[in-house]
Amino acid sequence: MTKTPTAPAGPPAPTEASGEQTHNVPLVFTSLLLGMLIVSLGQMIFSTALPTIVADLGGVDKMSWVITVYLLTMTIGLPVYGKLGDQIGRKPLFIVAILLFSVGSLVGALAWNIDVLIASRAIQGLGGGGLMVLSQAIVADVVPARQRGRYMGVMGAVFGLSSVLGPLLGGFFTEGPGWRWGLWFNLPVCALALVVAIVFLKLPRRGGGRRTDWVGTLFMATGTTALILVSSWGGHRYEWTDPIILGLAALFVVCAVVLVLVELRVEDPLIPMTLFAERNFALTTGAGLLIGVAMFGTITYLPTYIQMVHGLGPTAAGLMMTPMMAGMMGTSIVVGNIVSRTGRYKWYPVAGTIVMAIGMWLIGSLNADDTLVHLGVVLFVFGFGLGLCMQLLVLIVQNSFPVTMVGTATASNNFFRQIGGTLGSAVVGTVFVSRLGDLMGERIPAAAASMGPAGADAAAGFAEGSGAANSMSPEILAHLPGPIHDAIVSSYNDALVPIFHLIVPLILVGTVMLLFLREDALKETID
Repeated sequence: MTKTPTAPAGPPAPTEASGEQTHNVPLVFTSLLLGMLIVSLGQMIFSTALPTIVADLGGVDKMSWVITVYLLTMTIGLPVYGKLGDQIGRKPLFIVAILLFSVGSLVGALAWNIDVLIASRAIQGLGGGGLMVLSQAIVADVVPARQRGRYMGVMGAVFGLSSVLGPLLGGFFTEGPGWRWGLWFNLPVCALALVVAIVFLKLPRRGGGRRTDWVGTLFMATGTTALILVSSWGGHRYEWTDPIILGLAALFVVCAVVLVLVELRVEDPLIPMTLFAERNFALTTGAGLLIGVAMFGTITYLPTYIQMVHGLGPTAAGLMMTPMMAGMMGTSIVVGNIVSRTGRYKWYPVAGTIVMAIGMWLIGSLNADDTLVHLGVVLFVFGFGLGLCMQLLVLIVQNSFPVTMVGTATASNNFFRQIGGTLGSAVVGTVFVSRLGDLMGERIPAAAASMGPAGADAAAGFAEGSGAANSMSPEILAHLPGPIHDAIVSSYNDALVPIFHLIVPLILVGTVMLLFLREDALKETID
């Protein structure tokens, strides 16, 4: 067994990077943050704009692909960029990722039909996967692990900012200059990040000549595609028992098994199984997957919940996510600085998952008549917990490997967290829609009956429950009579929030896993 090293005390040692790298770290970090920001916004910015996009371009049957294809190509890109960055160097790949994201944004802004927009989002996702993982890996190339906590804390804050800013900007653009500005605004941001990267990012080139793991990449991409399609289609476009869903699920399982077998045999695997032999990697990746389930399962559906239950518009609902952002940003930055100063980090993720579990329990206990202040406090608690752990887990992973493996390790960790987020969104969404249909089917007829003959007309089209769940919107809800309005609001509340109680045990499993972390000393040089 490896002896647990004692974390060093005292101020951090200066970086061993070149003087030019050290001098330009703030500029380089600004470029990385811009990359992180636009890719994070890309996941959420169209969540409030889809109805308007469909009205403009048509293709309502393809609407979900605007988000799904971005998630798909980004997730597939994570391990590929991570591995290639370790093999050939990260700077050229970072530049390629920025260019791909820019091209995708330009094509999408000019899209004349839904198919072109979907294709542009696929290109964006290919660039986004690189921006996400390379931004975190490049920090390891220019900043020693001991000093890296403060930088990772800011990155965590940027991710928290995007979780609120995405729906907010989407609503603003949709209600103002038009949804296409959700793509146009990426271009100057990408241009600035590109210039800084080209001029100031000085990274070593890695040794080439190693074989690309094409077989592993094929099975990873195929299995990821199958899983995301199961998550996106199951319970929505197709029943869970539909042969298409069962076939995709079987394809995912087969690809996962074959991928493991391939990675155990090839010379230079895409996702080395030896990563999981490193205790801290295995524990943080497992906990990260569970945190992804909780985080994405929550932020995906809370804006809709706020609109329907509290009667807020898309922009106001996005603003109501601000307390979660504030809790996550503030805590992430403060804790990152404390870790850089002290070198101690083990108990912050443990405490973070406990606070997350408390916040999740409070979210699962919300009532339709709770005040917005109460909702804001609950979201702050959940965000506070996220800020304590999310980016620190990446730092722990990076500290466990030499810099020549940081890209692969960081990408693999992000990949499994993204998988957890996909599963979380899918499970919460499926259970929510099913429960909502049942509750509305029970409560709307009862509310209509209490109104006498006048209630029959008001409830027309909603009594079947599942149809109501699919067609309801805040605008329709606002014009319904009081009893029916209250029945729908209570249905939304009671269909969604109890699901979050079921996620609490998953978070606590993550807590138990993190208890077994080994607190290795944070490296004080870039090896």
